[in-house]
Amino acid sequence: MLETLKNKILNELKKRPSQSQGLDFICQLLQTEIPHYDWVGFYFHIPGKQMLELKAFAGPPTEHTHIPFGKGICGQVALSSENFVVEDVQKQNNYISCNINVKSEIVIPLFLNKVNVGQIDIDSNKINAFGERDVNFLTQINAWVSKYLM
Repeated sequence: MLETLKNKILNELKKRPSQSQGLDFICQLLQTEIPHYDWVGFYFHIPGKQMLELKAFAGPPTEHTHIPFGKGICGQVALSSENFVVEDVQKQNNYISCNINVKSEIVIPLFLNKVNVGQIDIDSNKINAFGERDVNFLTQINAWVSKYLM
């Protein structure tokens, strides 16, 4: 299934949609097609500020459209530039709750010319929903986003 989704995403991005159209397409596709991806979003660094801004998402609305660097899982990834997989959000001290149903989260940084410029953030309503397969899949998607939409 992931290979089919990769092909759909790559084919769409090769059409060179606008950044917002491409990101919206990815969010909608992943949230609709992968059962444990209950919320999918892309946050990007605001130039000159230590702040992330939500640019696209699929799933329940969130009030967290701006996140300071260091705050929550997304804010930590903005500083560390490293993947962050949270098996159980209840066990995280620096977690921002966007939805009471969320049980686990994965955040993968997005690089442009080796600089962390944003991230894909996925929430799941299942504990321990994400593994190495998700990390590899989302890392590939971010590489394509960087190549085709940035």
